[in-house]
Amino acid sequence: MPSQFFGLNIAYTGLLASNAALNTTNNNIANVQTEGYSRQQVNQQAANAIRVFQTYGCAGAGVDTLSIERVRNEFYDSRFWVNNRKVGEYGQKQYYMEQIQSFFDDNGQNAGFKTVFDQLMIKGLQALKDNPDDLSTKQQFVGFADSLAEYFNGAVGNLQKLQKDTNQEIKVKIDEINSLAKEIATLNRQINTIEMSGSMKANELRDRRVLLLDQLSEIVDVETIETRVLDTNNQDRETGGTRFIVKIAGGQTLVDGNEYNGLECVARTEDQKVNHTDIDGLYDVRWENGSKFNLYNASMGGALKGLVDLRDGNNSEYFTGKIQDIGSATDDKGIVHDTVTIEVGRHYLTDLNKCNLSENGGVISLGNKEYYYDSWTYSVSYDDNGEPVYSYTFTMSATKQDGGLNDSRVTNDRVGKNATIGANISYQGVPYYMTQINEWVRTFSQKFNDILRSGYSGDIPGIDLFVADKPAENEQYVFEDYSDETVEEYLKRVEELMTQKGLTEEEARLEAISDYRYDKESKAAYDKRVEKLMATNATLTGGFTKDEAEAAAVLNVSVGKNTMDNDNYYLMTGKNLNVSSTIVNDPDRLANKREETDGVEQNDLLDDLKDLATNKGSMSFRGSSASEFLQCILGDIALNTKRAETFYKSYADISYSIDSQRISISGVDEDEEAVNLVRYQNGYNLASKMIQTLTEIYDRLILQTGV
Repeated sequence: MPSQFFGLNIAYTGLLASNAALNTTNNNIANVQTEGYSRQQVNQQAANAIRVFQTYGCAGAGVDTLSIERVRNEFYDSRFWVNNRKVGEYGQKQYYMEQIQSFFDDNGQNAGFKTVFDQLMIKGLQALKDNPDDLSTKQQFVGFADSLAEYFNGAVGNLQKLQKDTNQEIKVKIDEINSLAKEIATLNRQINTIEMSGSMKANELRDRRVLLLDQLSEIVDVETIETRVLDTNNQDRETGGTRFIVKIAGGQTLVDGNEYNGLECVARTEDQKVNHTDIDGLYDVRWENGSKFNLYNASMGGALKGLVDLRDGNNSEYFTGKIQDIGSATDDKGIVHDTVTIEVGRHYLTDLNKCNLSENGGVISLGNKEYYYDSWTYSVSYDDNGEPVYSYTFTMSATKQDGGLNDSRVTNDRVGKNATIGANISYQGVPYYMTQINEWVRTFSQKFNDILRSGYSGDIPGIDLFVADKPAENEQYVFEDYSDETVEEYLKRVEELMTQKGLTEEEARLEAISDYRYDKESKAAYDKRVEKLMATNATLTGGFTKDEAEAAAVLNVSVGKNTMDNDNYYLMTGKNLNVSSTIVNDPDRLANKREETDGVEQNDLLDDLKDLATNKGSMSFRGSSASEFLQCILGDIALNTKRAETFYKSYADISYSIDSQRISISGVDEDEEAVNLVRYQNGYNLASKMIQTLTEIYDRLILQTGV
């Protein structure tokens, strides 16, 4: 049977419960503006009843205050993190794509592509047609050509600066990830210290951890796993401890309990360059323990994903092919280098003008194993059916024991496997726009120079107008024909094309120009060079067999360390495009007529130049004419900018909606807390009144009954 003071104990538990509820309400009100705070509530239940030997059996023993816990729905947290990574990704893309858009804007105030191109191909060319032998007119035309070169120099410079900015911001984001990971690991330790000591919940620490995960989810995709820590001797015992794991970038572990894996940025060396157009010192990201961090994981999201896409995005135009042969070569120092021949078929690899391989060597993956290469050679040959076969032969770096970079030699088991350089990134980032500029510059300059080389200025054969500056030298690359064809031989082929195909002279000249270039060489032109080689070498001992001549006739372009030739347009980029110093010093060298015997006022060669601007048959860039370069590029930029803007707004709205749902559950509502304040105050007052009443009863019982 309960004692006479049992009621006082019941009232006391009610007083404690109401006091805890009031203090919790007070804490909620104090944190109404605290970011990330989850409202807390007191969990209570009726105390275990006491069995009495009366007809009613049991007597209520008051209330037990079990815990103070935060109100949180983790489902909304995970939904918020999944969506927030998209907000971070498209926020970065919107910001930087708007900058790229401004680089190519031609609004009449800034001299954009259309302005400078029209000056050259309309204004300057028309003035030259009217006065083809006038020196000042030629000087003006050369000046307009120089403006076109300066435009592309500036456009590439802007893109390189943007690539540098995104590269630096990647490092900033990696530092932020490390900082957040360290603090989350510390919180995990503190939470377990508190919660393993009893039934208490580390509410504020858990709120802080979620807030950090909110910040982390905007930088990179986040996945969390929390499991109970079990007592191996008694698995039914509740230890109160948990193991909290944070994974990022498609499932790579960042935090595991009290430990975290730090990330570091490592600048690429010249030997690790991926693209011809990349700036020096782009960062690769690795774990601090030396293992590789997959920066190009398709599952990765957040601002880091957006920055990587912008910095390295190649529109999926990366080097890929199948390994055909493994060989070896010995350099002038007697050191053996492996050679790897890879056959390619993608359009951007079969045309060297579209290629973006590094000219300083780099890293190539051969059957998922990485090796360093020093140089490469582009080759075009023909199979028995007359179909072109395009291949690249890479000269690998020597092994480390021979002073090279590779750990081991390339083995023959690589044959038949895939070879890749760089990553397959579908986004159109800085490398993509750089490649587009280079393709247009190379193709236009090549066709423009071809036309000038086919004509005369007075009685002097024409020379190139557009050239490329050599790096760190006050010299220029001069590009030559692979066919070694003279102007007379070229004109003879023009006559043959007119007779055989019924072409006009203008059509025949344009087809003949493209016929012998390395990027467009036909099988017939190839066969002609084979015959020429056999005839030329017939006087040599033994001569050339047909097989030997065919091998010698294969077009090769060598690029890399100590192999830079002066005869391929791959060396020309938007950054080093320039006007020939020979023509700048003597504009009269600019060709204007087709035949040497024509008068100085003849301007028929200029018609070919004019046709180059608008005739897709003369020059085609992505199915458009040369003059439509800006429309093609701006179409890509506008589409990507609008897409980023639309998706950013959409995901930001969704994020706001999810956060509102989350706040409706876990946020502090001032009106609700005011009502709770009155409720718990009344409860406290009633419990106090009960104690007062029982005090009077005990006073009467003890002092006034004489018991």
